[in-house]
Amino acid sequence: MSDSVQYVTNAQGDKVGVLLDLETYQQLTNLSLDSELLIGLSLDELQALAESSLFTREQIQLQELLIKNSENNLSNEETETLDRLLAQIDQLNIIKTRARYTLNIFRDQQKLA
Repeated sequence: MSDSVQYVTNAQGDKVGVLLDLETYQQLTNLSLDSELLIGLSLDELQALAESSLFTREQIQLQELLIKNSENNLSNEETETLDRLLAQIDQLNIIKTRARYTLNIFRDQQKLA
């Protein structure tokens, strides 16, 4: 990628702009069109997201509610709590998948560079 990027400098030698070859520009602009990518996060942040999980307290609560549900012993309030926890898990799984997807795309781009 070093050949595909050139910097524009001012009279003091400070970098003030960048020129990209067409292929690199197209790769970068195509990335920005992918709404599934989590742009603006560092690789460490993406990795942390990809490996995230519910808090231990919520995991224990979920397990207890699932057991009670299998025994048909949930109150209305417990049913609402279980539904909320399951919805959180669904959303967490979506964001984790998007983080892993973004990591894979970025890693593939680095291999091409």
